[in-house]
Amino acid sequence: MNDPTLGLHPDATTLALVLGLILGMSILFLPRRYALIPIILTTCLLPVAGKYAIGGLNFSMLRVVVTFAWVRILARNEYKSFKWLRLDYAMLLRSTVRVLGYTFLWLNGAAVVNALGYAYDDIGLYFAFRIFFRDAEDFKRIFQVFAAVLLPVAILLCLERVSGRDPFWVMGGVREFPEVREGVIRCQGPFGHPILAGTFGAVWLPLFVGLWLQGKRYRLMAAIGIFSSTLITLVAGSSGPIGSYAAGVIGMALWGLRYRMRLIRWGIVIGIVALDLVMKDPVWFIFARIDVFSGSTGWHRANLIDRVIAHLGDWWLIGARDIAQWGIFAGDTTNQYIAEGIRAGIFTMALFVWMIVIGFSYLGRTVRAAKAESKRYQLLLWSVGVGLLAHVVSFFGVSYFDQNIVNVFLILAIIATAFQRRPARQPVRVLQELDASLRDSKGVDASREQPAFSSF
Repeated sequence: MNDPTLGLHPDATTLALVLGLILGMSILFLPRRYALIPIILTTCLLPVAGKYAIGGLNFSMLRVVVTFAWVRILARNEYKSFKWLRLDYAMLLRSTVRVLGYTFLWLNGAAVVNALGYAYDDIGLYFAFRIFFRDAEDFKRIFQVFAAVLLPVAILLCLERVSGRDPFWVMGGVREFPEVREGVIRCQGPFGHPILAGTFGAVWLPLFVGLWLQGKRYRLMAAIGIFSSTLITLVAGSSGPIGSYAAGVIGMALWGLRYRMRLIRWGIVIGIVALDLVMKDPVWFIFARIDVFSGSTGWHRANLIDRVIAHLGDWWLIGARDIAQWGIFAGDTTNQYIAEGIRAGIFTMALFVWMIVIGFSYLGRTVRAAKAESKRYQLLLWSVGVGLLAHVVSFFGVSYFDQNIVNVFLILAIIATAFQRRPARQPVRVLQELDASLRDSKGVDASREQPAFSSF
């Protein structure tokens, strides 16, 4: 878990520090429904790689703002309404095992501090989202805020493409001149890498589509969000985000088959097995054949999987310090699943996958329980699930070492909140009988009572 964001331009500038402190302090005074806006602004506008050192500890501006959020939560006792779920415990367990694995791997104080810093980011973000989210109106409000903020980000990335200079360089943490590969400028913006910039835009597509489907009131902001996410995906100049974007499009198109997902999942498994049988190389070398933009490194991603599997015995317990010796270019773990294992062992990898599995399980149960609810409600939930799917696809091509982690924990927190507040699921026949009975006795239509999550 060596910090990939340290190196080229590690220092946050005075401008970034001042903005971070202003955004952090604003959390203390904003109403709860707006308390997450400073975190979103920090995520989209201030590079995580820009660090400010205090007593040997590195603070990104995102970490500073999250700290202010927790000062508010503790000072106002806003955590008292929080109720634990299995996903919450999985998050804590994964972070704990990750810290222990990395500590035993390196056996020095710096490793402990580094691991605890990442755990603080993950736990702090996820549980802040869990505490501040209360209902569907909160979800839709956050989607609108992201749509508004991503528009200037998209415009500045286009400026980077035209000028050949990253406007976010003045904040620190990113290089002044973007990477150029085979004549293509790969725009980075405030993110840790061009691939991560494109990924940030791509994974938001299904969520903005879900916002569009909530009605006319939301369509202007949804259209801005769809436009911005598409533009960011394209100007990043990387093939990986295109795959995530495509996953979002396909996922939303499968809405009509939402009750046949088991069949689709088995079809995917059978398809993978069939590919493995007909391909000369292992099935993961399919990545080597994907090249949307010239200069893509699909072969490296396939080789990474191949070499990590071949050297399982070297890393499974607590991870590995150096994987370049396995024939992996520069030891670059461009795969989130593999990064989890290499940094702290296979148990950390398994817990990370378990979190995702729980997320999909919660969402499936919530959608099934919502059959009697409005179609808009169900579409919003579906778009969140497709957003998680886009991340699952992205994880095969990049590891999230920048503010992309915000998107992951945002979606998981939304899923947990929706699951916790899901309407009680009752058979349609029982509802009809109850409806008829109450019509006869009291003239009340029980089927029109507001659900537990009525704001949908």
